[in-house]
Amino acid sequence: HPVVFGTAGAKIMQISQAPSRTVHQTGKPFNDASGKRLRSKWYQISDDMFYHPDNFYIVSIAHCYPGKHPGGGDRRPPVCCAETWLSQELELVQNELYILIGGYAASYFFPGRQLTELVFQSLTLRGKPAFVLPHPSPLNIRWFQENPEFADQRMPEIRKTIHALLKQDIYSGQTKMKNTDGRRKYMYIKRRFTTTGRPSMHHIPLICLSASCTCKFQQLYFQPVP
Repeated sequence: HPVVFGTAGAKIMQISQAPSRTVHQTGKPFNDASGKRLRSKWYQISDDMFYHPDNFYIVSIAHCYPGKHPGGGDRRPPVCCAETWLSQELELVQNELYILIGGYAASYFFPGRQLTELVFQSLTLRGKPAFVLPHPSPLNIRWFQENPEFADQRMPEIRKTIHALLKQDIYSGQTKMKNTDGRRKYMYIKRRFTTTGRPSMHHIPLICLSASCTCKFQQLYFQPVP
């Protein structure tokens, strides 16, 4: 099943490769060893800050767990998932910063370029600032050992930008998204699975074309939160 978290007004759009088995089972993104390193050591923010839906919109190239590869590790996420879903989310979410996690997500947006090169550059994606991070998985230990300047120099620079962007939340404990008329409005992007029924005027009907996807008819829509 797809694992997506956040609101249309989230400040940061974080895009990784695909949910892990643990995330698939719990339905909570980065609820594993990789997520603990990401939140505590790299971002140095609390779980409440990370999982505040107005702070991070958390999504992946493949929205579902792709399963295990016969040769070991997880299967590569199907590109058609991103072409069907992520392309529309990029239009819907009004974030201020992109964070791409892992080589697969980086190569999707910056094809032909090396992960290490991208990690140490300040990039622009869709006219907005973007950072690339190596995957925080414990299995990535060799990259960390070969690139100690990431933890010593690069990550503190990225963390400073993240903290500055979330500064309002740190002091006020909340974030706000305003309409053009100035009224506050909280909008969650949620996913609903149906096999019958017609979408209402608020729904954007989508069909997942991935042969590996078990939920063939899906709708991505905005739902106002009371």
